[in-house]
Amino acid sequence: MHPLVVASVVLLALCSLGSVDSSAYDKIVTHSRIRARDQGPNMCALQKVLETKKKYFSTCRNWYKGTICGKQAMVIYECCPGYMKLEGMRGCPAVAPIDHVYGTLGLVGATTTQQYSDFSKLREEIEGRGSFTMFAPSNDAWDLLDPAVRSALESNVNIELYNTLHFHMVNRRLLTKDMKNGMSVPSMYINQGLFINHYSNGVVTVNCARIILGNQVATNGVVHVVDRVISPVGNTIKEILDVDDDLSSFSAAALASGMMDKLDQPGQFTLFAPTNEAFNKLGAGYLERIMKDKAVIAALVNYHLLNSVQCSEAIMAGSVYETAEGSSIEIGCNGDSLTVNGIKMVLKKDIIATNGVIHLIDQVLVPDSAKEVTELIGDSQSTFSDMVSELGLAAAMRPKTEYTLLAPVNSAFTDEVMSIDQNLLRIILENHILKLKVTLSELYNGQLLETLAGKLLRVFIYRTAVCIENACMVRGSKEGSNGALHLTKTLIKPAEKTSYELLIADGRFKIFLSLMETAELTDLLKQEGAYTIFAPTDDAFADLTKEDIALLKSDMNSLRTILLYHFSNGIFINGGLEGGVTNLLRTLQGNNLQVMFVNSSIHVNSVDVPDSDLMATNGVIHVVKNVLYPGDLPVGRQDLLVLLRKLIKYIQIKFVSGFSFAEIPLTFIKRTITTTEYIGQGPGFPKLTIEGEPSITKVTRVIEEDPKIIRVIDTEPTVTHVVVEGEPIITKVTRVIDTEPTVTHVVVEGEPTITKVTRVIDTEPTVTQVVVEGEPVITKVTRVIDGDAGVTKVTRVIEGEASVSKVTRVIDGDPAITKVTRVIESGQVGPDGQIIEGGARLTTAIEPHIIEGPDFSKITTIHGNPNLIAEESERITKLIKEGGRFAAAKKFPAGVRRRTRLVRRHHKPRQ
Repeated sequence: MHPLVVASVVLLALCSLGSVDSSAYDKIVTHSRIRARDQGPNMCALQKVLETKKKYFSTCRNWYKGTICGKQAMVIYECCPGYMKLEGMRGCPAVAPIDHVYGTLGLVGATTTQQYSDFSKLREEIEGRGSFTMFAPSNDAWDLLDPAVRSALESNVNIELYNTLHFHMVNRRLLTKDMKNGMSVPSMYINQGLFINHYSNGVVTVNCARIILGNQVATNGVVHVVDRVISPVGNTIKEILDVDDDLSSFSAAALASGMMDKLDQPGQFTLFAPTNEAFNKLGAGYLERIMKDKAVIAALVNYHLLNSVQCSEAIMAGSVYETAEGSSIEIGCNGDSLTVNGIKMVLKKDIIATNGVIHLIDQVLVPDSAKEVTELIGDSQSTFSDMVSELGLAAAMRPKTEYTLLAPVNSAFTDEVMSIDQNLLRIILENHILKLKVTLSELYNGQLLETLAGKLLRVFIYRTAVCIENACMVRGSKEGSNGALHLTKTLIKPAEKTSYELLIADGRFKIFLSLMETAELTDLLKQEGAYTIFAPTDDAFADLTKEDIALLKSDMNSLRTILLYHFSNGIFINGGLEGGVTNLLRTLQGNNLQVMFVNSSIHVNSVDVPDSDLMATNGVIHVVKNVLYPGDLPVGRQDLLVLLRKLIKYIQIKFVSGFSFAEIPLTFIKRTITTTEYIGQGPGFPKLTIEGEPSITKVTRVIEEDPKIIRVIDTEPTVTHVVVEGEPIITKVTRVIDTEPTVTHVVVEGEPTITKVTRVIDTEPTVTQVVVEGEPVITKVTRVIDGDAGVTKVTRVIEGEASVSKVTRVIDGDPAITKVTRVIESGQVGPDGQIIEGGARLTTAIEPHIIEGPDFSKITTIHGNPNLIAEESERITKLIKEGGRFAAAKKFPAGVRRRTRLVRRHHKPRQ
């Protein structure tokens, strides 16, 4: 492989490297070696800013742009650190000799620092034993020092100059790979801190002095050449603000916002501090006004603060940084000047503090979050702003009121729009003002937003666009202190009618609507939903005769297949489609539509859409002048093929003999079922009407009561009475009615009822009287009606606890014949005398039944002996108490057999 190709590949790999064990500075130097490899061994390529002495081991970005801080840079070649030239040889083939720190100062060209080391008696120390790191100012750095300061140092070399040089030293060896961003190391002057920052672009600074030549190893340490004399640091950012009178306005704002304590704590901060004059430019009373709102003043102060140290020498091009307020600013450079958001505003840079750096600026940075929404409106929305004021809508946008502006750009206000009646235009603009603050990140698909005019606007979220009704947003959304601003391409037109109503009113779609009616699909145009419809006009059917139309209508499956291919689930408007690519929309028929957005217009299946975005309450209509048909769907009948070829000319329809269209289940049609049920008969009975979609309901009827039970058995012949009495109860009835093809659930709730039961048993030859009294019992009744619409099945279950009974038994009478009569009183009584519970009719068949009991002639001696009667009565009472409810009825004398036959019929309720 050619050497240049190899070099290019290696360079590309290094430029794309994310993080490796070596430092960013080391990587940049390695890049420079590769760029200069054609100049000889150990050569490095640097960029030198024209008309300055600044040189950089530059990044890939600066290298390919050929600029640094916006200034043209030329490429120069030098020996890489640690190497030197030999006369008559190419490149830098020799390794620099290793000497002590003092000698190394001469090798790297820092002769002024070497000379001052000699003057201040530091030479002996840095020539001797030890391990030192010296950040040696270059000769140019000493020349940049204030003359008065430099003169003071030279006049007191044994103390001031000696201490200054010691402040540039660390009592251990530190290579650039050991210097981590944000670290602090004690200097050799009373352990005062040196603050190191190591940036991703390879720049390393010490108290914001840039290392321009690093890692010159010495026998007793290492030397790094820096571009300025390092100043001692002792104050925090807060302490600097407190003593600088020219920063009193910002200091007051920081104090009011509660941020001053943060600026006094350890950290890595960059503060762009506006001067008092900068605040004066904002206008009289501005600071006093925002001081009343702590959230606003806090946003303003935090917008001037970065949570990282950005020394001026580390900035080689414009970069975006996040502020403590949350939004971003761009910090760049223009020659020797720093810029903020592209504006030269830095008066003084690199004021070093123990917790960061301060740059003084001559303008106040006001974030969007510290502005009212009306202050966010830019020049591109000036027409909207003017119209809002002229039409008297500004009153709705008070400073303490939260709202959102949907501001159309100036181009949306065409001559046609501006000619609209002022009252109508006011209503239109009211629909561009939302009652609540809604930021861009809070919008979601299907969301409804209420406007000042009371309309609800729908939100549509697409891959590359956010749209509200027919208007899609453009870049530039902002969030203010009391609301938000979103920019739209066009005026918003809220939907007023359904798709069906729009097509009827338009008048161009008579044939399409007729076909939809024949196919029983008209409800799709009327029902709630979200559909995209490509509606063919009557012109699309111009080549068809009446016979053709009749043929098309005669085949329901083919007709539905064609029509449903024009419908897609979801609302896809013009601006929501991704441009330059094919958007696939799945139709209700099952095949895909191929939609493209080109030059602000839509093409579907290569067919032009002349009119788009007719917004309906249940979707959007795009007008087409051709009938659409799936290109891969064949036809199996010759007559239909001839018809479709008249209708569809932009594709070649295939013929497959015997092919038939599959039936498409209309599950997307929402059917509304109306059920009317008459409960009972006569004017007193209610009529129940239920409308809605089919559903299934399970119903339980529970009756709880505290009854009192009295059971009387008498003879003449033997008569038994059972009476159940209780308090009024609440009855809840569930009726389930199954129908075909759907199931409708009906719930009937009735009024409180009282149930009374009388049971009569006739027997002979004896009379038995039994009275049972006990505690109240709980009765639960479940009533379920299953079956077809007119069939009712009623099941009644009564459950209860055992009761304490007192029984009196009298024996007399003729052979036993028993009759049972049950009477239930509750709810209403129908015309036929039947009793209705809970609004339903209950019919109980009453049948006689025979109870065979013992031969009472065998115990006539008891009847004649009162003592035996009393003993027998006491014995029966005891048995009942011990055995629970009806225990006495369960036990018979030995040799006595009991048989009971009970017949009960259930009758269907009247429909």
